[in-house]
Order: sequence, then structure tokens, then C-alpha cells
Amino acid sequence: MESVENLSGQAAGVEPDTTRTSVDVDTAVLLLGAGVTAITHPLLYVKLLIQVGHEPLPPTVGTTMFGRRVLYLPGFFSYAQHIVKVDGKTGLFRGLSPRIASSVISTVVRGKVRQVELQSKRDDQQTSLRKVVKETTQEMIIQCLSRVATHPFHVMSVRCMAQFVGREVKYGGIFSCIIKIFKEEGVAGFYVGLMPHVLGEVLFLWCCNLLAHFINTYAVDENFTQASAVRSYTKFVMGIAVSVLTYPFMLVADLMAVNNCGLAAGLPPHSPIFKSWLHCWDHLSQKGLLFRGSSFFFRRVPVTSLPSFNE
Repeated sequence: MESVENLSGQAAGVEPDTTRTSVDVDTAVLLLGAGVTAITHPLLYVKLLIQVGHEPLPPTVGTTMFGRRVLYLPGFFSYAQHIVKVDGKTGLFRGLSPRIASSVISTVVRGKVRQVELQSKRDDQQTSLRKVVKETTQEMIIQCLSRVATHPFHVMSVRCMAQFVGREVKYGGIFSCIIKIFKEEGVAGFYVGLMPHVLGEVLFLWCCNLLAHFINTYAVDENFTQASAVRSYTKFVMGIAVSVLTYPFMLVADLMAVNNCGLAAGLPPHSPIFKSWLHCWDHLSQKGLLFRGSSFFFRRVPVTSLPSFNE
């Protein structure tokens, strides 16, 4: 009896420790995600303002490596300095709270994705196309659910940041944003721009995983001594390449989140009112702006001629 009680006592003692450790790890991951979100927020803030076409600073004349004169739009640091000059250093973190809420939800969901991937690897150690399709399908479903859960916070954050263009104070904290959007647009207001965002993420996921699989299977020689190391970086490299191709979906999603919401950034003359995200895509395509905001540095203004300058 004593041995049984001791065993049960040990089990009871181990379980809380294991649970506590798991909770500590999850909490650390959430805090780390929130910290990264806060640190990178100024980057996304500047990117969003460039996406909506807000250029408060004049371009400067420069030359390319071939000696041709071009106009350069301000880069990230110049743009960030302008925001600090107008709103102070705290102004760089406008719209941060909805992004942190979105990050927390996304981190929880991605934790489930990792569990699915680990379980799949335990079940099947072989690399096959069927296995890749199965894993990608599972990840796609969870990613779509994550996007549906976090998109309202994305809309709030984008609108808070876009207020810089017209100097509005319409959107403030999370709760005030929820009340304002629900009163003016209903539930649908929380999901404007959802479709292009989901399509972009799904396309990115499938292209990245399938390309990485085919390269690792058919392009990397098994006899190569560094084959395993190359395979470990293939998906990362493919992710960078594919993200460039899917960027227009993210741009359209952000523009639709601001479009016709009462902010200057989403109204004429700053921006036309789009009937749908396809209308927005077609407009950007005709103007050659589908990749606006994809770069922070060396942003050139296409010009046919420049006036001469006397030194």
C-alpha cells in the first residue's frame, strides 16, 4: 500500500511541475512575441504609411551607380525622424496595442501548428509529396482560422496608424476601436480586406512548402556532404522569394482596411473609394503600384527628365 501511495504521490508531484513548466514556457513565448512585435512596430508603421501613399517629405536628387540622375524618396530613417518630429518618440508606436493582441492570438494558434507538425513527423519519418500536402493542408486550415481571429485587430491597428495622414483622432484604444467600427460598419467592418490577406497567406504557404519539397527532393544530391544543412535552409530561402510574389495581396488587404472608413488616407483625393479588393488590385496594377511599400530604402521616383542644377 505504501509503495502504491508513494508512486501516486510522485505522479501527483510530477504533474504540477510539468504543467508549471509548460505554462512558464508558453508565457515566455507570448512575452517574447509581444516584445518582438513592439520592437518591429515602427518598421510596420512606416511601411503602412508608404503603402497608403503618404509621402510628407520631398524626394532628393541622386545618381545611380551608372551615373543616371534619379529622384529618391525618403527611406525608413528619414521617415521615422519625421514621425518623431510631429508626434514625438511615442508616436512611432501608434496602433501597437491591437498588434500585440493579434500577436498573442497568433502565437497560441501557431503553437498548435507546431504540435501538428511534430505529430506528423512522428507518424511518418519519410519525406513524400503526400506527406507535404497533408501537413500543408493542416497548417493552412489553422492559419486561416488564425487570420479570422486576428484580422479585426489588424484592421484596428492599420486604421490607428493611418490617422497620421489626416491627423485624426477617430480611433484610439482597442475598446474604443471596437465600439466605433461596430457602430459605423457592423461586424463586416472588422473583416474588410480579409479575403486578399487569406489568399496571400494560403498562396505563400503552398508555394513555399511545395517549392522547398521539390528542391530538397530533386535538386539536392544525397551524396553532397552538406545536403542536410542545405535542406534545413531551403524553406527559409523559398519563404523570402515567395513573400515578394505575394506582397501585392498584403498591400491590397491593408488598403482595403483603410478604404472609405472616414479617414483621409482612405478617401479622395488621397485615395479613390474601391468597390472591392479586386477593384483596388486593378487600380494599383494600372498605376504600377502593386509593390508600393515593399522596400524601405532606395525608393526611386520614376522621372523622364530632371531640371538642370547649377553648382
